[in-house]
Amino acid sequence: MNHVPLEVEGDDWAKIFEDAIANQDQQEYYLRLYIAGTTPRSMQALENLKLLCENYLHGRYELEVIDVYQSSQHMEKDNVIAIPTLIKELPLPLRRIIGDLSNTEKVLLGLDLVPK
Repeated sequence: MNHVPLEVEGDDWAKIFEDAIANQDQQEYYLRLYIAGTTPRSMQALENLKLLCENYLHGRYELEVIDVYQSSQHMEKDNVIAIPTLIKELPLPLRRIIGDLSNTEKVLLGLDLVPK
């Protein structure tokens, strides 16, 4: 097995790593929330998600809210089996979080965010 030596010096690796961490805070998030009309659980999930996004992703997210009563075909496409369901499409990996999103720690972990 041949190993190709990397052309990056020790200090350069530190710079690359620091740049990657810095850019993580600038990633754009694409989120899709499935709700069922204006049920209390759906409205709570929407409110909780909006608060989390403003606190942790301010200006770096796009949120699509899909009411399954209005547009059920999307539900099949995303294999949604429970409502409310949040899908994080970007950045990868894709994640699904089911429930009213009231457990902040669980949602932040699901979105791959570290509490600030």
